[in-house]
Amino acid sequence: MQTRNKILDDLSQLMTNAMGVAQGARTEAETAFQSMLDRWLAEHDFVTREEFDAVRAMARKAREENEALKARIEALEQASK
Repeated sequence: MQTRNKILDDLSQLMTNAMGVAQGARTEAETAFQSMLDRWLAEHDFVTREEFDAVRAMARKAREENEALKARIEALEQASK
């Protein structure tokens, strides 16, 4: 028959409770940090990835149109000479 040691049982229970408290503190810290980060990002004028990609596509199209117009102007200038 195995005898149980009250001190070891209490120590084991204490360690189990401490791990639960540590996990709870970690979760609470992560939540607080995420809230702080969300608040900071909301205060600044950042754009989403989708908005950035849309503006980049618009800029690329404008450059292409600009190059086409530049070539057309050069061709018209050459024709008028």
